[in-house]
Amino acid sequence: MFTPKKMVPNLYNCKKYKVMFSEKADHLKALHSVAKKLVNQFPNYRIFAFYGKMGAGKTTFIQSVCKVLGSEDNVTSPTFALINEYKTAKLQSIFHFDFYRIKDIEEAFDLGYEDYLYSGNYCLIEWPEMIEPLLPENIVKVKIEVDEDGTRNFSAEIV
Repeated sequence: MFTPKKMVPNLYNCKKYKVMFSEKADHLKALHSVAKKLVNQFPNYRIFAFYGKMGAGKTTFIQSVCKVLGSEDNVTSPTFALINEYKTAKLQSIFHFDFYRIKDIEEAFDLGYEDYLYSGNYCLIEWPEMIEPLLPENIVKVKIEVDEDGTRNFSAEIV
């Protein structure tokens, strides 16, 4: 199992102390700020699972997260490829998954998901509910909900 480089005392591997995160974004320009706060709130975690309905803005938000992490690459949804790899300025890998189109969990095994999730690199996962039984413990679960006025509500916790 992946162990973060730095440990957060009394938080890591302890379910009773959940680090919570809650932010709102009412326009696209606010996403960078929310992404920066999210990454800073969970500095020792590398696996982020993004939950939200179709059109909630998962890919758009992941674009901002990648910029915060130092990638200038063109971030697009890996809907058909299932995974995209981006590089940071320091040549560290960021893996972006989209499991929306997988038909069964065996496809994740065929992809070699374990090599990515346990690599120590950032893994940003869209539609994680499709592979939930395979996800390790102590990941950051990010929920994106959309209000009627289009405001995005972001919440996150370690699960």
